[in-house]
Amino acid sequence: VDTRAANAGLGGKKMKSAGHCLIASITPFHSVIRFGRFSSNLFYGSSSKPRTLCAYHQSSKLHSASLMAVAAERYPPPWFSVAPMMDWTDNHYRTLARLISKKAWLYTEMIAAETIVYQTGNLDRFLAYGPEQHPIVLQIGGNKLENLAKATQLATPYGYDEINLNCGCPSPKVAGHGCFGVRLMLDPKFVAEAMSVIAANTNVPVSVKCRIGVDDHDSYNELCDFIYEVSSQSPTRHFIIHSRKALLNGISPADNRKIPPLKYEYYYALLRDFPDLQFTINGGITSIEEVNAACTEGAHGVMVGRAAYGNPWQILGLVDSAVYGAPLRSITRRQVLEQYQVYGDSVLRIYGPRPTVREVVRPLLGLFHAEPRNVVWKRAVDAAFRHCTTIKSLFEETLGEIPDEVLDAPITEVPSGSTDTFIKAKSLLPPPYTVNEEELLYA
Repeated sequence: VDTRAANAGLGGKKMKSAGHCLIASITPFHSVIRFGRFSSNLFYGSSSKPRTLCAYHQSSKLHSASLMAVAAERYPPPWFSVAPMMDWTDNHYRTLARLISKKAWLYTEMIAAETIVYQTGNLDRFLAYGPEQHPIVLQIGGNKLENLAKATQLATPYGYDEINLNCGCPSPKVAGHGCFGVRLMLDPKFVAEAMSVIAANTNVPVSVKCRIGVDDHDSYNELCDFIYEVSSQSPTRHFIIHSRKALLNGISPADNRKIPPLKYEYYYALLRDFPDLQFTINGGITSIEEVNAACTEGAHGVMVGRAAYGNPWQILGLVDSAVYGAPLRSITRRQVLEQYQVYGDSVLRIYGPRPTVREVVRPLLGLFHAEPRNVVWKRAVDAAFRHCTTIKSLFEETLGEIPDEVLDAPITEVPSGSTDTFIKAKSLLPPPYTVNEEELLYA
């Protein structure tokens, strides 16, 4: 992530208390919103007609709902998605993922708005993807409205199915030095402005990926304040909820994925308290069994992260049949690798020295997870990186380490059984959220 231009200071801002949000009315997207110092036509289209804000943005709400309906018709729910992961969900991984699952929603790794704006002569390197990757969501990050607007404009011709704003990354480079990612949860008013800016510069739905809280701002009411203000002051109807809070005390992103406890009850309470919004559950879900259990308990969508990267065959291989009800595919890992090899050799070094053989092969290292001789094969691959110049030559040298019965075995059915994790979560719901109308601030 290029964070050199992301230096706005949001560190001292706090989450709003219940009900402190702006109220007004809204006209369709392609007008100018008056946000104090932010009123550039660049943000909101070319029309010079002013518009004000109103609680629940009736026209933009309807427009956003219609866009979501179109998306639902093309890609019907329940939605399963692979989480955006920095340095992991790149074009190579997404190509592999789509060879295995035809229906899973794929997310790009987070791309800083500044990177897009300052790389206008090199956009394909960051934004291009194969048409087979649909449905695909672009995740962007940033804290400057002008750059978010321009980045969205530049990305729109690439035809993503949704634009997502990262409000959940706890990395020190992002939430610390960059002052965006999860730190944006401390400023819901800005997030609402940012989502309105993004929506005004694209013709697809927009969404927010966030945590359930930040540091001591971790109560259910504070999470609801964030959801309420963003959804009532912008066209945002879809939120991806990572069901852990973030700790900005210097711990690593890896520790932020396991030290704060999971609170799925917050997610299910949001379903109860915001019935007109769409919520995807994320965090700690590592199997198709758990995906289906979350959906059985009412989840609108389920997002899986590292498990889908580290064990793509057993996760993505079962999505189409177990989640979407499609016939179980008869494809084998050998067939996937044959197709991936054609892709891999076609993209090697298209940007000068990159991508390298190592970069293209890296997403494959989980393909034989828990299979016989997997460790031996990975050692052979690591040695082959030193001299192989094509994906084909690397496969020819190393795949003999994997037994034929593994290479040629089709995807197997999801194991029977269920988990009561989400049933227990629903028994722990916090009290319903209510907005204190007497404390509302009018714009």
